[in-house]
Amino acid sequence: MGNGSKEVSPAEQHVTELNTWLNFKRLIRHAFPYRAASFFAIFCMLGYASIDVYFLSKLPALIDEGLTGKNPEFMKWAPLFVIVCFILRGTFHFLSNYCLAWVGNNVVADLRQKIFKHVMAMPVAFHDSTSTGTLISKLTFDTEQVLQAVSKSLLTLVQQGGFVIGLLFLMFWESWQLSAIFLVITPIIAVIVTIVSKRFRKISKNIQNAMGEVTSAAEQTFNGHKVVITFDGQERENDRFYQINKHNRQQRMKMVTAKSASVPIIQIIASFALAFVLYVATLDGFVDSLTPGVFMGVVTYMTMLLRPLKLLTNVNNEFQRGMAASSSIFELLDKQPEQESGDKVLEQSQGALTVRNVSFAYPNEEKLTLDNISFHANTGDTIALVGRSGSGKSTLTSLLLRFYQAQKGEILIDDTDISTLTIKSLRRQFAYVSQQVVLFNDSLANNIAYAKPEASREEIIAVAKKAHVLEFADKLPQGLDTNIGDNGALLSGGQRQRVAIARALLCDAPFLILDEATSALDTESERHIQDALTELQQQRTSIIIAHRLSTIESATNILVIDQGKVIEQGNHEVLLAKDGAYAQLHKFQFAQ
Repeated sequence: MGNGSKEVSPAEQHVTELNTWLNFKRLIRHAFPYRAASFFAIFCMLGYASIDVYFLSKLPALIDEGLTGKNPEFMKWAPLFVIVCFILRGTFHFLSNYCLAWVGNNVVADLRQKIFKHVMAMPVAFHDSTSTGTLISKLTFDTEQVLQAVSKSLLTLVQQGGFVIGLLFLMFWESWQLSAIFLVITPIIAVIVTIVSKRFRKISKNIQNAMGEVTSAAEQTFNGHKVVITFDGQERENDRFYQINKHNRQQRMKMVTAKSASVPIIQIIASFALAFVLYVATLDGFVDSLTPGVFMGVVTYMTMLLRPLKLLTNVNNEFQRGMAASSSIFELLDKQPEQESGDKVLEQSQGALTVRNVSFAYPNEEKLTLDNISFHANTGDTIALVGRSGSGKSTLTSLLLRFYQAQKGEILIDDTDISTLTIKSLRRQFAYVSQQVVLFNDSLANNIAYAKPEASREEIIAVAKKAHVLEFADKLPQGLDTNIGDNGALLSGGQRQRVAIARALLCDAPFLILDEATSALDTESERHIQDALTELQQQRTSIIIAHRLSTIESATNILVIDQGKVIEQGNHEVLLAKDGAYAQLHKFQFAQ
């Protein structure tokens, strides 16, 4: 109760081990396309280990025949033997490392591509509830850990494992009596490795989560840098990040502790076995049958075993870290992407829209965000949504684009329920301009053409002119080809808004959603844009979310929404005549 640690039951431990094995098999399947290079790498690793074992196998002969002068030919060829062995050893080492790194990097690149594609295919609800920092951490940090499991772990496991097997064979070949003593330690080492593995696996999972927190906290603070410094929040953010960073450091130190303790313990146990061998060698009659070369060979082989045993213990650390990372990645990849409920393809809508008795509540919330909303729009109509922040206006546009699915009611386009349409063909009917403009670190022209990549230069220039983008684009160093920086950092708020409107103009969709689209514009720019939007809206059905009532006076139908319900509906003149909520809001804004 004091430290908050949770005991893991045997059943839970069995499930964890089973999941680790399943994740490993799943990871191996990702390496299957590169199996030829993988097998060649394994062959080179075993070749490397074989050269080492073969080289050491000549140690007894070197002492008994070469150094004693019994076989002069042995010493004559010894220098050439050493050079050839090390040339082969170096060649195998290079090829195994290169091929394994090639396989590992390809697997990680494939995983990253798969994660990126999967995250982009996830529904909006997933992105609303998942930190961007956590996703970036999975895409970068977790995949790097998998790379270690694929390359470094396998390299050590095969190369050093082959070396250990070779040394054990030599030991028993030369003297099974002395070698049998050494094998007494094997069960003890196995127990230690098992205990340490469980510890590694638990800590590795904590490290994945801690890294996600670090990335998320840093990203959030950096993105909100202006807000932080405006409200003197540097110290608060520093303190918050310090706690997150400290937790990450503590998890890493736990890993270091487990790793650092396991290696000397195994080596100490192995040294006891070696010491016992040396003690037995002093007993009368035990080594009479052994030549000095054989005895020194066995002792050398035992000593040489200590380093690969250390490396094999450490590789478990890398492997468990990689398995924890792969578990995190596969958990994300197993999440259900956005589901395609419709099968009808809508090529081009006529522009008729009907919302009938629609109610909606966000996941895990009981209160309805939208409650029994109904309205109809014919081709070319403009529907304006008015109301306080949080009343549900933006939620309604999210339902039109099927970012979320309404729990009750239906939304029809040209008398066809949108749930029966394919998502791509539905969203192709809408151009969307939001208050929070999203631009890409690319040229001005490419940002305008994002919704229509095949657009010609003439089309881009035409919409840029209508949206008054050329007014400021002509003053930029490369004009429309100027890179505007991360999220349009080189542009003002009004300029960014005009780029977004130009993008919507180029999209040329039957429906137009404007979410406070002119809020960031100065009076002159707003007048120009309103002219362009008026021209655009003549041929299209428009849904406008507005706080400035002056921008929607010509709307066909104005819906006043409060707490998810339509409390008033009608055109500007009708609503003013009612002298209700809309009229009060209009008087308030006019007075201002």
